[in-house]
Amino acid sequence: MTRTKETGRKARAGRVAVIGALGLASVTLAAVPAVAKGDVDITAPHMAHVGNTITVTAHGADDSAGDLHQQRLEERNGKQPCHQETCCAAVKADARVTAHDRVAHRGDLEFRAVLYGLTSRHEHHPVRLHASDVVTLHAR
Repeated sequence: MTRTKETGRKARAGRVAVIGALGLASVTLAAVPAVAKGDVDITAPHMAHVGNTITVTAHGADDSAGDLHQQRLEERNGKQPCHQETCCAAVKADARVTAHDRVAHRGDLEFRAVLYGLTSRHEHHPVRLHASDVVTLHAR
């Protein structure tokens, strides 16, 4: 009987170890956040003459399902803070925006595109999902 008790204890201890390892693995996998993939691209000319019209285009996408997306194009002139140049309507698919602007004076203009996520078309507090790199336009 001594052998049976020891064998039963070893088997029970092995089962407890396996169950504990599976539980730990499931908790670890559940704690890892899901990463949503998204990107924002912006295209603008690198140089323009004063008085010329420029076109700046931005395209943004995010794979978060069920969210509405809104693309905003922001402009900064010199050391002034960024201000909204234009934005697109809230869409379920990829968001695109195009701005046509006339270069008014010399200097550097900086543009960036920002993709926001919304829960409804009338959202008052959109969540910033992604932002593009800054594109600089040199105006002469």
